Amino acid sequence: MSLHDDPHTPDGDVFVSPRHLASSTNTGDPALTPLIDHGWDVQHDDLGNVYVNAPDRRMRLGYLPEGEDDGLWRINAYKDQFGPPTWGVCFNDRVPTEFVQAFTTALATAYEQGPDAYLARPVSGTDEHDPFLAVVPLLQQDWEIDRPRWGVFAVQAPDGLAGLEFTTGDLDPEAELTTRDARWQLWAGRSIDRPVWYATASTDTPVALLTAVTQCVADPAPLPRWRQDTLSYIEGMAQLTPIIPPQPQAPTPLDVQRAASRRPAALPAASVPRWSTNSRPALPGPRR
Repeated sequence: MSLHDDPHTPDGDVFVSPRHLASSTNTGDPALTPLIDHGWDVQHDDLGNVYVNAPDRRMRLGYLPEGEDDGLWRINAYKDQFGPPTWGVCFNDRVPTEFVQAFTTALATAYEQGPDAYLARPVSGTDEHDPFLAVVPLLQQDWEIDRPRWGVFAVQAPDGLAGLEFTTGDLDPEAELTTRDARWQLWAGRSIDRPVWYATASTDTPVALLTAVTQCVADPAPLPRWRQDTLSYIEGMAQLTPIIPPQPQAPTPLDVQRAASRRPAALPAASVPRWSTNSRPALPGPRR
């Protein structure tokens, strides 16, 4: 299943709102395309996993439907292609594909701008790289500031079914890349402890990339999904609105004229069969 390329022509049976209660569309193509279109190299393994590498090998994406855990998308950036990752992002297997696509689209743009963009460290108090900028799109849609526990700044969706957490203090760099103990965590469901979907980002993930995701999450427009595919939205939480097919336009006078010119000529009056109550209709013959 995939969404239609034209956003004005929705594909699916229902609109899902709020959009953070949608889920994956079960195809990675929309999120892989922005990188492939910019010339990134694509490789596949025998299991069906996909690996996409930037031309200089300092940006790497893994789409891992047959991975060891539920981390479906793993994206890492490197100062040195042979060294450890500078930052890492993970989207699990139920994150709405549109959110991942927003990230990879921004990533493709940042890569074209060079290392100063795709390796830009967040710095508090700066105009372009302040981490708080990533939270602003959510606050503009009435997400509420929360302090769930010591050392954590959070915002929560108005319905209480999604949140974004920023953990302060020192974190283990390796754990940030391999577990959910990361600087940033975005999630949806009834609890961050058992989320339906989640995304994590490590400390040095560029703010512009994070903001691209939160802008997509904050967009009030619903997302189209197939009603029968209940894994494509969070069943029992999401609001579903039927997608009404577009109505055909009213025919113009020229359309009416053309249709009339194509009608077959009426039979002459003398050749029209007559029906009488005194006549018995012929019985239908056997089907052939």
